Amino acid sequence: MRELTYVAKRTVEWREVPDLKVRSGGEAIVAPVAATPCDVDSSILAGHGFIEPPFALGHECVARVVETGDAVTAVAPGDLVVVPWSINCGVCGRCRAGLTAHCEAMPYMAMYGAPIGGSWGGLFSDLVRVPYADAMLVPLPSGLDPVAMASASDNWSLAWRLVAPHLQARPGARVLVVARGSIGLYVCDIARALGASEILYVDPAAEHRELAREFGAITAESLEPAPVGYDIAVEATGRVDQLALTVKSLAPEGICESAGNHFRPGELPLLDMYLTGVTLRIARDNVRAHIPDALALAASGKVTPEKVVSHVIDWEDLPTALPEKHLKPVFVRADD
Repeated sequence: MRELTYVAKRTVEWREVPDLKVRSGGEAIVAPVAATPCDVDSSILAGHGFIEPPFALGHECVARVVETGDAVTAVAPGDLVVVPWSINCGVCGRCRAGLTAHCEAMPYMAMYGAPIGGSWGGLFSDLVRVPYADAMLVPLPSGLDPVAMASASDNWSLAWRLVAPHLQARPGARVLVVARGSIGLYVCDIARALGASEILYVDPAAEHRELAREFGAITAESLEPAPVGYDIAVEATGRVDQLALTVKSLAPEGICESAGNHFRPGELPLLDMYLTGVTLRIARDNVRAHIPDALALAASGKVTPEKVVSHVIDWEDLPTALPEKHLKPVFVRADD
């Protein structure tokens, strides 16, 4: 089998590795049928990551179950499933509390697509091992397109978590989205569907702003001069200067969710945040806990995540097409 391997800035290649077989009763082997780069994959490809290559890349996909161990009951060969980006056991105290990105049974940061907490391969591979199939895999609801939902492993479900619970607590809130990639656009779509009274989307890319307007957002090219009075803000740029401007745009007791990968240091306006009463969360997502709700919203017909898919590209073209700059390409493989 092949793994798509990141080897240098904007360079990936297929590398042959041994075929995967089930090794324990709780495992499954899956074959990705629709996979897409996460916003952090784009940063890695641009050379902004902190892990030296080579390593297998990719942590967003819908896959077909190929083989399961004897103890697996939640899925069966042939099922289409969402594969969450982090490895989690499902039974430890943190997993039972929904903190699946902090599983006590796994090394710190165990995940697909980066060899931080062990080597688990990547979801741009011909086959993928899922060590805790019942805990991790989520069946794709009937009627949902695998291409549209390829990002449910991370970015789509993360976007749901960034805004949906806050809008439930604050109906009709004003929402600010400061972004550079797919996460912010998903947030706009979800916020509109869940009743935000206003959405301001800030992004220097004209084509992204055009799509955000289709989701009901008003748009701006930059945050300067900074707007004010937003109840909920989502920052997904990975730039601390943008996060600083975002938190200064909040209403008193406003909430800011930062989903950017902050590889570089910076300063925040802590006194302003203190005086305003800002709640700031900077976090990678406990995505497995949110995938079912995010899929349910997608199945409701109230949102259109397929609009964010910028290109549909053949699986065999991954080495040449993945390093190109696209908003949200999805790579598809013939589903035998």
